[in-house]
Amino acid sequence: MTSSAPEGLVLRDGPALPPLSHFRLAAFDMDSTLISIECIDEIAALAGKGDEVAAITEAAMRGEITDFKDSLRRRLALLAGVPASVLDRVLAERLTFNPGARELCAAFKAAGMKLVLVSGGFTFFTRYVAAELGMDFVRSNELEIADGALTGRVVMQDWGDICDGEQKRLMLLACCAEVGCRPDQAIAVGDGANDLPMMGAAGLSVAYHAKPKVREQARVAINEGGLDRLLSLLRP
Repeated sequence: MTSSAPEGLVLRDGPALPPLSHFRLAAFDMDSTLISIECIDEIAALAGKGDEVAAITEAAMRGEITDFKDSLRRRLALLAGVPASVLDRVLAERLTFNPGARELCAAFKAAGMKLVLVSGGFTFFTRYVAAELGMDFVRSNELEIADGALTGRVVMQDWGDICDGEQKRLMLLACCAEVGCRPDQAIAVGDGANDLPMMGAAGLSVAYHAKPKVREQARVAINEGGLDRLLSLLRP
């Protein structure tokens, strides 16, 4: 059962939501959640591979391709040889923040919460987004670049090579431990199937303009309007 708050804002039936002061940490997906684009699709579009890559992205987001690592590797392989300068163009020409992203993050920071950016996207973009929004922790994939071009692979990092749904969940739990809070004091915000593991681990799950499978499982679904609409459901 669900109950609709104002139009386009859905709160699933359950215990009363805790006040904002209960929460100590918020973890966000990036692509199509904090920002309006899927960065890999925009890279592909500028490289003339848009349709091929977008088709795999959509299938993965809908949960039809269940192995996110496999879907990412397949998409990246199509981008081998693309000039790295395309990344600068995507950042300058295509990347915009979703409505309410800055406002929601600022409100959470003002409430004393720590912010986590955990993305199946790329460090080239998460560095910018994290700096703009004041993120405290970041985990994302590092594109491998050689001779000024993408190789079609990612670089191994100390936690692994690809930030998939399980890595998102582990990152949320690790950040809770670092901050000294329980997982039920965390909020997780996302839009795609690979966000469900971290949303399931958090005390409050929020779907933003999300795929049907994600909307159905989240406690809160923002289907219209900006991210900051969440604040209307959380008393101080």
